[in-house]
Amino acid sequence: MIIRMEDAVGSGAGQAVTFSLTDGDTVHILHPEQIVAYRGPSSGRSDRLMNVKGIYRKKKLIRADITGPSQFTAALPVGFSMHEIQLEGEQDMLYDFRHVFFYTQHVTMQTRILKIKNMLVTRDAVKMKFSGKGSIGILTQGPVCKVKLHPTEPLYVDAGSIIAYPEAAKLDLTVYGNHLASQHMNYHWKLTGDGYVLFQAGRQNQRLVNELNDEGIIKRFLREAIPFGGVFIK
Repeated sequence: MIIRMEDAVGSGAGQAVTFSLTDGDTVHILHPEQIVAYRGPSSGRSDRLMNVKGIYRKKKLIRADITGPSQFTAALPVGFSMHEIQLEGEQDMLYDFRHVFFYTQHVTMQTRILKIKNMLVTRDAVKMKFSGKGSIGILTQGPVCKVKLHPTEPLYVDAGSIIAYPEAAKLDLTVYGNHLASQHMNYHWKLTGDGYVLFQAGRQNQRLVNELNDEGIIKRFLREAIPFGGVFIK
């Protein structure tokens, strides 16, 4: 299987990804509504309902199984890119179900239900555990960072930015820093243990862009108060 990212045209445009499958390849797409073009036999695509435990069990989640030889293109949401992760044998990583875009043949998927208190804060109920030999595709905002955990020294990661972490890791929802810092930050996962954690580093970008593009109260006041301020103050 060959995966090719298509170049985005124009600022603010979303990305697209093209999958080229050879005879014997199979890929499972968890967001089949994003497929915009397909070339191959009609029988090469078979959609089915997923059996997912937990809060998602009431939703009709559909998975598209596509076999080769075929080629198809899927659109990605604006601001998102896809990161492919190679799996080798048994894995102990738990992934955010909402961000999993695809997984290949010979990769098995199991669900893990979070604790109730964590569900209420993160609005996330299910994590996915993958094992086997193949690859999975994760939708991310910005680059993907990989940091090694320490058994006693905690790593704090924004709860909405985390992609995957070891199943055996210890997690606590918290904030850190002094009183002012803790008042103005999102909830973070406090992680300790062995293995690595993956997180996306672009989730906060839009908020900063909005702040940088904001004219600000002082500039608007000066433009209105000073004669010809609208001419000299841009």
